[in-house]
Amino acid sequence: MKSGLSKGKKVKTLAEARAEFHRSGRSVISWARAHNFCPNLVYLVLDGKRPGLRGQSHRIAVRLGIKDGVIEEGA
Repeated sequence: MKSGLSKGKKVKTLAEARAEFHRSGRSVISWARAHNFCPNLVYLVLDGKRPGLRGQSHRIAVRLGIKDGVIEEGA
């Protein structure tokens, strides 16, 4: 079992998550590919069109730091 956020870190807003991409100069597509996610689904999560309740959208939201959650290994 792997946790999403470490203790003491706050959950980011969607705007903060998008701003982090702008600050780092990294594209959403390259981040998605590095984490084995579909780039289109990452954009949907960042746009708030997929709530990240379960499955891959949940894992994306946790990895982006916009949701406090747990990512099950092998899930």
